[in-house]
Amino acid sequence: MEKLTLSILCGGKSSRMQSEKGLVLFQETPFIEHIIKAALPLVDEIQLVTNTSHYDYLSYKKIKDIELDKGPVGGIYSALVHSDSENNLILSCDIPLISTELLSELVIKHQSNFEVSVFSDANKIHPLIGMYSKRIIPILKKAIEENDLKMMHLLEKVNHQIIKVAGERSEQFKNVNSLAELKELNTKN
Repeated sequence: MEKLTLSILCGGKSSRMQSEKGLVLFQETPFIEHIIKAALPLVDEIQLVTNTSHYDYLSYKKIKDIELDKGPVGGIYSALVHSDSENNLILSCDIPLISTELLSELVIKHQSNFEVSVFSDANKIHPLIGMYSKRIIPILKKAIEENDLKMMHLLEKVNHQIIKVAGERSEQFKNVNSLAELKELNTKN
């Protein structure tokens, strides 16, 4: 496969977490560092989509949202516009349990005839753990212009594949959005 860029979406208001989600500690390490560690063996370049200076301690490229307050759709748009790679691994900053093995499966199963590949488990589709092609930039731009910011609407508009994951492996999709969820995560692991 050609060059692969990882973009981590560090945006979001994080009102339920009451702090910058990517910097919340799990096993004494910020979420974002767990995610980078899992993805590092698979990618050639890493960029963080953030509008704050909180991540400046990390040496990776930082990019700001091109359009503010457009949620994950806006974050993915900014990531793809700034990426030099045709294929891009896009991850949210709140999935500290993600593994290299699972991300590797996503990268391997993504085929060029698909514009987007994402995981699903028994409960739902996980659009913020995905492979995204730069070919969808015009679709993202139109969605932003129309303020159609639901990720499921985006998936409906692109040629995508859903990779099913079952059993315990789907625990890796757990995104941590509140202090209660963080406490539960730290208790279990």
